[in-house]
Amino acid sequence: MTTRHDTRLLLVALLAALPAWGKGTYLSEAAFLRQAFAGEPPPPRVLWLTGPLKEQVRRVLGHPYGRLRVRYWLRGPRSAWILEEIGKERPITIGFAVEAGRIALARVLVFRESRGDEIRHPAFTRQFRGAGLRGEALDRPIDGITGATLSVRAMRRLARLALVLDRAVRQAPPAP
Repeated sequence: MTTRHDTRLLLVALLAALPAWGKGTYLSEAAFLRQAFAGEPPPPRVLWLTGPLKEQVRRVLGHPYGRLRVRYWLRGPRSAWILEEIGKERPITIGFAVEAGRIALARVLVFRESRGDEIRHPAFTRQFRGAGLRGEALDRPIDGITGATLSVRAMRRLARLALVLDRAVRQAPPAP
């Protein structure tokens, strides 16, 4: 038989768990890459962040990236990037597919923050489809989400970063 005390304990436990509900892995890296390339993805490549590109990445993010190289996938006109950025306190992992200098697909793969996971919903991520760069800024506004401001900002920065990195790969001289 449930007592009033047991009910209160259950309610307190549920309320304490609320902030953690947004955390989770929503899409694996492999599943994102299959979506990005409509099937089997190409093998990964590596882009080293050195010289002027390193400085450009720092300007886009507002801080150094924290990695010396970035893995990416490239087939024909499409590239895929799996990037991380801190929302408020924890990294958010987001995948972007870029084609013809525009975002073709944006997906939240892993969300580790206690709030702001609304950025994972298609109603939000669809805003990025077709976005390109004007200088180092996105060429269109992205609507925010009340209560997810820092997560939205992180995703905007990563969208810009994916576009900048794609442009760097496309402008690089071919490997011998």
